Parts: sequence; structure tokens; C-alpha cells
Amino acid sequence: MKRRIFIKQTMLAAGALTLLPAVGNIASGTASPLPPAAGTFRKSIMWGTVGMKGTVLEKCRAIKAAGFDGIEPNSHMDRQEVLDAMKETGLVASSVCCSTHWKAQLSDPDPAVRQKGMEGIRTALEDAQVYGTDAVLVVPGSVNENTRYDECWERSTDCLRKLLPVAKKLRVSMCIENVWNNFLLSPMEACRYVDQFKSQYIKFYFDCGNILVYGLPEQWIHILGQRIGRIHIKEFSRKKADAEGRWKGFNAALTEGDVNWAAVVKIARTVYKGQWLTTEQGGADSPEGLADLCRRLDKIIAM
Repeated sequence: MKRRIFIKQTMLAAGALTLLPAVGNIASGTASPLPPAAGTFRKSIMWGTVGMKGTVLEKCRAIKAAGFDGIEPNSHMDRQEVLDAMKETGLVASSVCCSTHWKAQLSDPDPAVRQKGMEGIRTALEDAQVYGTDAVLVVPGSVNENTRYDECWERSTDCLRKLLPVAKKLRVSMCIENVWNNFLLSPMEACRYVDQFKSQYIKFYFDCGNILVYGLPEQWIHILGQRIGRIHIKEFSRKKADAEGRWKGFNAALTEGDVNWAAVVKIARTVYKGQWLTTEQGGADSPEGLADLCRRLDKIIAM
């Protein structure tokens, strides 16, 4: 009798599971496994770091075979080609990286350049909606000899405000990344920048490696909290930077630099709600390199 009851209950449970909705890329018609529980992560890779040769589909096959769950495509790619590759491989888009924000900066003194910058971000937002993701990586501008700090703040803020109706309509957030642009140099200031918009469609894209020249990633993540829309996993070695030049600091293999990954993962599990961890790391120039990178990311997630 107990055996019959057990079998009946097992069959009912299995039937109920088949009724659960699949989560995936709506636009492409693909379905991915249900998202992980809170505090767990999914693995993605930034498209611009995939150095191996091949078509979009060939690269996606290698990325999937290596063990990644998703990709962060560049904006302005052939949308159908990306959709077809994701559908065939089962990869999903974790976010989209705007490919025009350096060439046409929102902080540029020339209004025409800023307009081009806004058009580029608009396309990135549309790409994200098509791919079924809700985040776009955006660099807001740069402080330099032609643009004062306050001008960068004011111009980029004005441009992002003008884009907010588009982001809201598409339900895609513009996530501001910390980069070496002499701007938003403290977590308190980054919070203020995001908070001024009073919108869920402006968030922060936190890069763990970039921050090591002037801060500690675990502290930034703690302070930014739920303002973080996405996280970039990238290594940096202060020793290499001091000995060979600042940019050489990125030549450290993942888990072999100065990022305290255990501290990063611990605080991220507490405050980060985005679930995606996206590598922006060198070494992804072959199937073997991709597999090694994914294993290293697994090691970080297991901490």
C-alpha cells in the first residue's frame, strides 16, 4: 500500500513540473531552464572577449560546450543571426553591451555627438528587447581635458533622462559601468548618480576588475546593493600593474590576481538580485580557453 501511494505521489509531482512555464528568450522562441533560486548565479560571457574565429553560431556552439549559460552580445549585431544561434545552442542573452558609447559619448561637448550616442543606446535597448534580456551596459562618458567633471555629470544625466521613456517602454534598464573614465570614482557618488533618476530603468553595471585601481569590489557591491543590475567578472593584478604599467594588470588569469573573490561572492549573494555573472576576461580565444575560463568561474561561484 505504501509503495502504491509513493508511486502515485511521484507521478503527480512529475506531471505538475511539466506545467511550470519555461523561462527563455521570448523573441527567439527558445526556452532555457528555470532560473536558479535566490543567491545562485548563472554564467555568461561578454561577446567582445571571445577571440576565437568563426561565425556567430560557431562561437555560440563553443561557448555552450564550454559550460556557459548565456552571452552578452554587442549592440548593432545582425539580430537574426544572434537569435538563430541562441535558439540552436540554448544560450540566452544575459545583457547587451552598447558598442557605440565610446565613439559617441554622452558627455561630448558637441550636441551632435551626444545625439549619436543616444541613438546608439536606443539601438542597444531595442536589441536587448529583441533578445529577451532586460539590461544594457552603458558607459556614460569621460572626464578629460575637453570635459569637466560637472559637465560629464550634467550632459550624461540629460541624455539618459531623454532615453528613459524608451527604456521604460521596452522594459530594459540602462546599467552604468565603472570604467577608467575619471568619473564616478566612489561608491557613494555612484549611488547618488543612479538615485537621481528615481527610476528602475537606471542601474549600475559593476566591474570587479576595473575597480581595483581605486577601491575594493566587495565594498562597492555592499554599498551599491540592489542598484546593481549586472556584474562583470574580471581579474586584475596590482603587482603586474605596478611593474609593467596599469593596463598590464588585466593580464592576470581569473582567480590569480588581487580580487578577493570569496568576499565578492559572499556579499553578492546577499544584495545582488541580477543572478548573471558575466566574464570580461582574456583567454577566450579557443574552445580550450573558453572551457578553462568557465571552470575558473565555477570555482568563484563555489566559494
